[in-house]
Amino acid sequence: VQLQAYGGGLVQAGGSLRLSCAASGRTFMNYNMGWFRQAPENEREFVAGINWSDSTYYADSVKGRSTISRDSAKTTIYLQMNSLKPEDTAVYYCAVSGLRYISSRGADYGYWGQGTQVTVSS
Repeated sequence: VQLQAYGGGLVQAGGSLRLSCAASGRTFMNYNMGWFRQAPENEREFVAGINWSDSTYYADSVKGRSTISRDSAKTTIYLQMNSLKPEDTAVYYCAVSGLRYISSRGADYGYWGQGTQVTVSS
């Protein structure tokens, strides 16, 4: 099983980025998937999650500025981030959880991608 996250980069404050995470090796059609991020010297934090029926859940820090979605084959998830702020700077990770509900706890996710760097300049 592999999760490949990509789409990060350097963007100015107020800009947008779209992160993608492609799953291979198995289907995650009935699983929840999520995005987490970790800034230097900070703990990993939940960003957004999407469940098997495409219900979504967001951290307050990104709510209203970000949209998580997945493709119809349910093998790729996306995180569209708008109105980016310098405090959004972090390595962003995608992950898969076998729970029936969307969890914001990293410990509930069993598969993780390698991360993609997002840097927002002021």
